Amino acid sequence: MAVPAYYTRGETVMYYAVRVFVALVLLFLISPILAVMPLSFNSESFFTYPMPGFSLKWYEDFFFNPRWSGAVKMSFLVAIATTILATALGTLAALGLSRANFPAKATIMAILISPMIVPVIISAVGMFKFYAAMDLVGTRLGIILAHTALATPFVVITVTATLSSFDKTLMRAGASCGAAPHTVFFRVVMPLILPGMISGALFAFVTSFDEVIVVLFLASPEDRTLPLQMFSGIREMISPTITAAATVLVLISTAMLITLEMLRRRSERLRGVAPS
Repeated sequence: MAVPAYYTRGETVMYYAVRVFVALVLLFLISPILAVMPLSFNSESFFTYPMPGFSLKWYEDFFFNPRWSGAVKMSFLVAIATTILATALGTLAALGLSRANFPAKATIMAILISPMIVPVIISAVGMFKFYAAMDLVGTRLGIILAHTALATPFVVITVTATLSSFDKTLMRAGASCGAAPHTVFFRVVMPLILPGMISGALFAFVTSFDEVIVVLFLASPEDRTLPLQMFSGIREMISPTITAAATVLVLISTAMLITLEMLRRRSERLRGVAPS
């Protein structure tokens, strides 16, 4: 991005200095990740620099070892189910809270986003006690419901932010043309808030896929998600396969961040805002 022509020499220096500083901070934050990724190609069963050789055997172990492949399948199963539930519930909650005459809106919003504020360990202990009384501890349904409770606030926030710029006269226009409420939602409202819904769904997916503390309390010994398998591997036996798993997770997270940025730009175009 070029410096505006009206900048003084001091403003130009400050402009580039801030960007260099931000780049250095970013490099400092991601340097541990960049250090781990090459280790996933190590040919030996120990961590050392320089590496004696390169090999893909740890990726082969990650994708074909039943312990790791089963954990990946379990994580995707739970994350997809959580995403569907959290997106549906969060979107409905955001639509209700967007109404101007909704009673106790601030209180209900505070309750909905409380899982983001309360420490996860406290939520995990509470869920364990509650689910134990309902005989849901050690079941996949219990994990999915717990992750849904943690992920729904992200959907509520993103969809609410999208609805804040939504022109509600479009709903009245659709109704005045004789469309039923569900037709107005699916033909008018949903296409415009879809970027916010997808963004919330991606946040919900990542929240569930990366969560380990609640799973420690609620999962059975047979149902291990990928983060739990990585945690157990670090605690019981450090294997370079963990670095391969971490590299795959980094690539998935990067792809989702790029998708979120593309959705943000699309949402700005739909609202008539010039992308920054």
